[in-house]
Amino acid sequence: MKKHLLAASFLLSAATSFGAGYQINLEGLRQVAMGGTGTAWPWDASTIFYNPGGLARLKGIQAYVSVAAIMPSTAFGNQENSGATPTSVRTNPQTFTPFNVYIGGLVQENSRIALGLGIYTPAGSGVDWGKNWLGKYLVQSITLKTVFFQPTIAYKVSDFLSVGAGFVYGIGTLDFSEAMPVHSTLGPGYDDGQAKLSGNANGVGFNVGAQFKLSDELQFGLTYRSQVNMSVSGGSANFTVPTSLRDSFPNTKFDSQLPVPQVVSFGVGYRMDAWTFQLDLNYTGWNSFDSLRFNFAKHTSVLQDEHAPRHYRNTFTPRIGATYKINKVVAVMAGGAYDPTPVTNGFVSPDLPDADRIVVTCGVTVKPMPRLTIIAAFESTTTVKRAAQYNYGGFNGTYQTEAATPGIGLYYNF
Repeated sequence: MKKHLLAASFLLSAATSFGAGYQINLEGLRQVAMGGTGTAWPWDASTIFYNPGGLARLKGIQAYVSVAAIMPSTAFGNQENSGATPTSVRTNPQTFTPFNVYIGGLVQENSRIALGLGIYTPAGSGVDWGKNWLGKYLVQSITLKTVFFQPTIAYKVSDFLSVGAGFVYGIGTLDFSEAMPVHSTLGPGYDDGQAKLSGNANGVGFNVGAQFKLSDELQFGLTYRSQVNMSVSGGSANFTVPTSLRDSFPNTKFDSQLPVPQVVSFGVGYRMDAWTFQLDLNYTGWNSFDSLRFNFAKHTSVLQDEHAPRHYRNTFTPRIGATYKINKVVAVMAGGAYDPTPVTNGFVSPDLPDADRIVVTCGVTVKPMPRLTIIAAFESTTTVKRAAQYNYGGFNGTYQTEAATPGIGLYYNF
């Protein structure tokens, strides 16, 4: 019993919640509409995230706000799961609404110095398999929300080069539930035990960038976003179990640390008449997530500090995008990306059934008045169907995820 409970530990399941499936890349809607590209060209105040150096290229002060609606759906089939009755299931419908707020620009007209503040959502999603599916002893539902605050300063060194840097303070929340294979009188599927995990996290980091303007037609960008170690202190672990097991699973607190990985990005943008083309290359240091530890305030013979191996690998993501300016009022955008998963076989669990992602995007901007711009974007993400193994939990299956994400935003130049 002890071995089985630990193998299905909710802590190990929750560990992967900070994996690639929760890195949402929706920090600027114009950039989203162009495949997530935005390192080279400072389109608007969301350059605070994409390249802080670009902030010194904006004219005047700009205020920006946007919101998106992520609607994911994951299908599971257990034909690869030996010994289990064949079944298939799809996650329950959910909608997540990440948002972004930016304000910034030159401190005064013709100044070389720009200041800004970004409040954005770098990660936030979840999965809800229901209470009584095949993998309920690994996960029933999980939701992750994060918000980063980034005060930023930028300096225009010359017409050719501008640089910028931002301090990052992140906060987040995690809610997780799973069934436990312990019962009173009715038996499995009727009165399973349940574990619930919830906690608040925070961490610090930085974002630096350089923007190179070779001409009005050709621009480059290079950025580095540091790793942010999100520390959970005093999280709550609550167990619903039969009376005879309450001493073995007492409600308690836990501490942990979860890394949001470093990212290096290079971008190039080229303008030709009404067209602007962009290419971004992102290198993400997922290998920092090689393991996860949870330390409990209380211990029993079956509830001990946990160490879960993850062995994520670094990833390289190419992104392309283009915009076409129809006239002074309307422009249209499109793009795409191939985003490989950092999760290796043997570590694919149903709380984050991650796989290589194919991303297709489009959008439109409308400028109804000289200082106001409205942006609408849409992103479609589909993962490659993946037959995967979760060796630690002894759970195998085939997964495929789809997500539709519309978004709308606006910005105003003062």
